[in-house]
Amino acid sequence: MNKYSISLLVMFMVTAISFAQEKKETLLTIDGSPVYTSEFVRVYKKNLELVQDDSQKTVEGYLDLFVDYKLKSAEAYAQNLNESNSFKREFRKYQEQLSRNYIFEDKVTEDLAREAYERGKEEIHAAHILIRVGYDDVPQDTLKAYNKIKEVREKAINGEDFESLVKQYSEEPGAKERAGDLGYFTVFSMVYPFETGAYNTKEGEISDIIRTQFGYHILKVKDRRKRKPKIGVSHIMVLDNGGTRTFDPEERINEVYAMLQQGKSFENLAKQYSDDKNSAVKGGKLNPFSSGDLKSKAFENAAYDLKEVGEISKPIKSEFGWHIIRLDETFSDPSFEDERARLEKRVKEGSRSKIVTIAVNKKIKDKYGFSLKNNYRPFFNEFVTEEVLKRKWQYDTISAEDDKVLFTIGNKDVMYSDFAEYISDRQRRMSFSNRKHAVINDMYDEFETQALKDYFREALEEENEEYAAVIGEYRDGLLIFDLMEKNIWNKAKTDSVGLQNYYEAHKENYKWNKRFDTEIISATSRENAEKASALFKKGISGEEIKTQLNKDDIVNVILTTGMFEAENRQLPEGFKGKKGVSEIYHQNDSYIVVHVKNTIPSGVKPLEEARGSVLSDYQTHLEKEWLKQLRQKYNITINKKALKKIKKELEG
Repeated sequence: MNKYSISLLVMFMVTAISFAQEKKETLLTIDGSPVYTSEFVRVYKKNLELVQDDSQKTVEGYLDLFVDYKLKSAEAYAQNLNESNSFKREFRKYQEQLSRNYIFEDKVTEDLAREAYERGKEEIHAAHILIRVGYDDVPQDTLKAYNKIKEVREKAINGEDFESLVKQYSEEPGAKERAGDLGYFTVFSMVYPFETGAYNTKEGEISDIIRTQFGYHILKVKDRRKRKPKIGVSHIMVLDNGGTRTFDPEERINEVYAMLQQGKSFENLAKQYSDDKNSAVKGGKLNPFSSGDLKSKAFENAAYDLKEVGEISKPIKSEFGWHIIRLDETFSDPSFEDERARLEKRVKEGSRSKIVTIAVNKKIKDKYGFSLKNNYRPFFNEFVTEEVLKRKWQYDTISAEDDKVLFTIGNKDVMYSDFAEYISDRQRRMSFSNRKHAVINDMYDEFETQALKDYFREALEEENEEYAAVIGEYRDGLLIFDLMEKNIWNKAKTDSVGLQNYYEAHKENYKWNKRFDTEIISATSRENAEKASALFKKGISGEEIKTQLNKDDIVNVILTTGMFEAENRQLPEGFKGKKGVSEIYHQNDSYIVVHVKNTIPSGVKPLEEARGSVLSDYQTHLEKEWLKQLRQKYNITINKKALKKIKKELEG
């Protein structure tokens, strides 16, 4: 489980923020620090349905959980976990994510989403010419690149063959081989400036000069067509895991395809044989998608090659394995409102985000006030050494005399030293550049944006109770994750003696069910299953049976072998589990016979085989003992009058 999961799922989070109210009733204190009844009531109502133990659903029962949580929160601060760099980085990510709901509530996001919706109705086929130049290149190189692309554009407009111009001038890798051809693309496929240039150019015409992070471009639009509709498909997938499989994946997918041709149910075969477990339980059904949505072009192309609902592809190979695809549905074009949430998410995450950032920065500056006090360039171009290009610049301090105010946001002064610390930290994660002045300029833009957002979030936590409550939950959730990792989880993992002793004292809790060493034949008919059963009884192996019964490219049986516990999904429902050859079971349109070569009775698992379960239980044991120590360490006082009042309110 990761920190995001812990923060989102931990049941008993409470805000560390005390809302500004004239009067608050204290429910309890921990070493004199108050915890208010409003916090408890909010969390109780929010989490009651998640509590599984009925004894803890009462107010007093839940109060024990609440106190444990508050103790963990207090201990996290006592251990200074809030000062760690890892916590600060993770918490900043949460702030960024959560505050978007408030900071990005600007019409620019909706406008960009609506623009993307309209563009997304069309696909464009274009070729382009690139003259490479970076944003951090010196002005002379930038001008040289611009003049070159300008010259090439004039030649293209005057009728020179675009493909010949690509091969002569384009600096894109592989340009000569592909003649700059980009194929068909649609919205979000390219960086935003390039996409805009393409959609603003008519078919057969040459675009204006386009600037991106890669350099200067011109493009020629070869074709514009309506985008393919969204479709829904089902698939059966066999992972291509090489030597980890007990069968050949290509052979297995061809066997399944042959069974489909023989009239077997697609849904039943998907449930039984597909390695995509999420879709297998739904008979292979996938979420609908449009062209360009999937990571696998091979899968997407094969799906769109299907023309009639119900049509099934032959086995195809993708980056992930082998598939059989069935077309289930074609969709009409969705409305903007249907697509709005998805499009706005893409706007915030893609290259359009820079446009949103500019608008948001202006919004914050206008709301709180912003004043640039000193030009950072002369000082920092001298103060920061060339070592920053190697990510090795060492920052110590800036003298009080040199530590000027860089800019002011609202009532907060941001100093040169703040920017220097940002450069020192950011250099380890920056994109490579070979020009110091460009690195510093880029870092300043990032730093100013970050400072504006930080100020906005700090103010938001004071101004907005809803935001304060949620961000408080994130903050405490992250701290408690770190606390548990340090004091419980890592300790349990490294305490081999303690783990062994715990296992010895509780080994009866860790047992295998009865297990079966099996060969399982799934047949297309009862007749074939009876043949397999008879051959098993004669001592014929599963592989030999498969060879005998699958002839002339017709798949009559599929073989699965392995050691399985009772109730394993590979075994048929109602399996009786006796040594020898089983009766014939009918399940999912197949007839199944099981040859049990050997049975292993239930028994205690060795520690190595039960380690995961033992470790989890040992961690729970350590946590209980640790919480007892925390209750002794901290002075907890309950306001009985307030508790009685809450019980009356919540329990009646």
